[in-house]
Amino acid sequence: MIPADAYIACALVRQGLVPCSPITPTTAITFDTLELFRVARNRNPHFSVQAFVKTMSDLQGVQFKPSRSRQFTIAFDVYLQLRHGVKKLALSAIQRDVPEWRLKNACPACTYTLEDEPNLKFKMLYTMDGNDSLKRAIRQSAGGDEEGSSPIPPPTEGLLPGQVLGCDRYLTREEVDQYAKDVGNADMDSAETDEQNPCASRWKNMKDGHTAKMWGVFDETGVFLAVCRHGFSLAIADMVQSGERAKYPLAIVSRLLNALGKDLGGGYDIGCKFKTTLDRSSVGERARKLNHTSLVGSFHGHAHGRLCQLQHLATYTEGLGLEDLEGCERTFSKSNALAGSVRYSGVFHRRQAISEYFEHNDEFEIYQSLSTFLYNNYKQALEKLKDGNERLPQLMEELGITDKSVFKTWLAEERTYLMSRQTEPEEETLQMTYWQRLVKLSESKAAFDALNAWQVITPEMQLSYDADASATTRAETAKRHTQETYEKDLKIVQELESKLNIACRWEPEDEEWQLAGRMVARRKYQRALDHLEGLVVARIFELGKMNRAGTGYKLRKHIGKALQSRSAAIRTAIDHYNITARALSPPRRVLTYEEVIEYAFLADFDLLRDTREDISQRPWASPSARLALDTYFKMCRAEEEIERLDVEIHRFVTYLRDEDRYLRGCVELLWASHPALAYQVFLHRNVRARFNGEHLKKLAQLLSLPGFSGSLSPGVSTKKEAGASAGKIAVVVPALASAMVPVEVIVEDTPEELEEEEEEEEEAEEYSRALEDVLLAASGP
Repeated sequence: MIPADAYIACALVRQGLVPCSPITPTTAITFDTLELFRVARNRNPHFSVQAFVKTMSDLQGVQFKPSRSRQFTIAFDVYLQLRHGVKKLALSAIQRDVPEWRLKNACPACTYTLEDEPNLKFKMLYTMDGNDSLKRAIRQSAGGDEEGSSPIPPPTEGLLPGQVLGCDRYLTREEVDQYAKDVGNADMDSAETDEQNPCASRWKNMKDGHTAKMWGVFDETGVFLAVCRHGFSLAIADMVQSGERAKYPLAIVSRLLNALGKDLGGGYDIGCKFKTTLDRSSVGERARKLNHTSLVGSFHGHAHGRLCQLQHLATYTEGLGLEDLEGCERTFSKSNALAGSVRYSGVFHRRQAISEYFEHNDEFEIYQSLSTFLYNNYKQALEKLKDGNERLPQLMEELGITDKSVFKTWLAEERTYLMSRQTEPEEETLQMTYWQRLVKLSESKAAFDALNAWQVITPEMQLSYDADASATTRAETAKRHTQETYEKDLKIVQELESKLNIACRWEPEDEEWQLAGRMVARRKYQRALDHLEGLVVARIFELGKMNRAGTGYKLRKHIGKALQSRSAAIRTAIDHYNITARALSPPRRVLTYEEVIEYAFLADFDLLRDTREDISQRPWASPSARLALDTYFKMCRAEEEIERLDVEIHRFVTYLRDEDRYLRGCVELLWASHPALAYQVFLHRNVRARFNGEHLKKLAQLLSLPGFSGSLSPGVSTKKEAGASAGKIAVVVPALASAMVPVEVIVEDTPEELEEEEEEEEEAEEYSRALEDVLLAASGP
């Protein structure tokens, strides 16, 4: 110990050990061991504390005891708090500790804007969705309360005093619950719809009544996550004892609007429904002012009705490029590995594991693959344009089309057509109602006439006076009720005759009677088709889940059984549909089970609907026209993708230069005044700098792509505030770091350390040479 160490714990930490007790520690764990577990768990979320402690016990030749896991957990919590504190000091020194700095600079390609760059329709594209894999079971103590509770109310969200989460990705429960009041006015399960949101009422998230047993077992039932189009996590909210309620996406959108501003495009699997929810919520006015757009992901979009697809499907959304807005699904496919280790953990340790995982994933997975993402997307867009330029002229020649603008006209015509079929014309509705009332009037009149007919009584049928009186009373009562029903039906029919402006009632042989009968049959046909469509939607989703990587055996069996029952329901629905199809005049074509299960796009069902005209005569209804239509719009999206990638690549190249220059300058300034803090800033720089050489090599490959139109010459960033990569290099030594008592410890460098320093210098030189080569190649001959 030295005089500056007031406690034994301080002395142990100074020597690279974390004690398991703050006062009289008997056990301590080295920093290296704790760091090894931290990295190993982030790389393999299945790796639990108990598995690691057992591994270390085996290596050290000691018996494993459950108490060792508890001791390791305590030391690991302290270690993470130390890391968080040191990181906070380092960020404060380089002036990056302002609120929401991480969110405003989460993705270099999305947020590092440059001067004089083209304006994109969507300043930033992100996607959000809920996932119920990371649920947490309530841990009951002997008293019935959740384990870890105390007589003193915890400061926030069930966390005990001293438990601080070193992560700004998480939204607090209070932040989310303030939007719970919006659910009453803008519920995700509302059945309302409008012209701009044609299928909003079709999509409903989980309801508490349907999953009441689940909420009794779990506290946090999953997470609601938002990621940018490149995969960087933006915000996380816990879903607490509920499914995907409206308050979770509303809270996410509110935070993103506050931090990132206008022209955001947010993908959501029920984005069409959420659009209405957002407009009617307390966030709606701000979202409209900042031009926020609700979008639907490509995979989920194909399960929406055709009319909704024309409004929201990625293929037809201008400015979206080739982005599928399904980034959450890819993120969840990796984060689901955390499920086993957090299912029975406490509130704090669950959040700790989740936040640590996403921080590590952003820095070591997403950032590492960012240049690969840009390169692959650029290559894909060029290939789509090449294929389209070869195929589209042939299709246009076959269809006799000379102007590409006709495809937009076709899309508008299809939307107008489907909108006109949303509701029946008022006159036809009245005629159908009139026909149904005539049928009912005929039945009530026949019943009334039957009771008014004379009844012949023979001597053999003679009854006693009491029995005869009782029978007469019953007959009079039935006659009176039948007469009232007949008069009521007659009055309704007369009112409908007045509205239809007809002088007499239709008879079964009248043409109007037959027309109305056909309309009733048509309505039954459409209802049967709607039911069949819904069953196929469920089948498509279940097949997607069954084939998803990471789905457990039990879940696969459960989905398999559901598919069997679903298939039986589909067969029944097909039979019902075929009956209604044959009842039409002329009869419509019947469907087979083998034909229906091959449907991949639900638009096919919308085009099957019975119409008042022959839809097959429309130019956009033929298969070749549909192929040409989709090819054209895919080419449009590919061109938009190239435009967006040119901007993102330019941003990323500029960021690589500015970030490296800024952090190197900060390290040099700090080295003279505070070497320990300078070293921490150096480590912070190395988190991303280790990938710079690979990024530059990958970006340089873009120059070899035929059709590359971007620039690899760094531009000028618009972000020049304090702490920004393009800002003035300046450092501020935090007060806490200044108050630290310097301790001079002379340690001679070992050969291994000297060799490591030489490798770092060579790596820095190689990076500089690679950057010069890329800039030279970009500038041309």
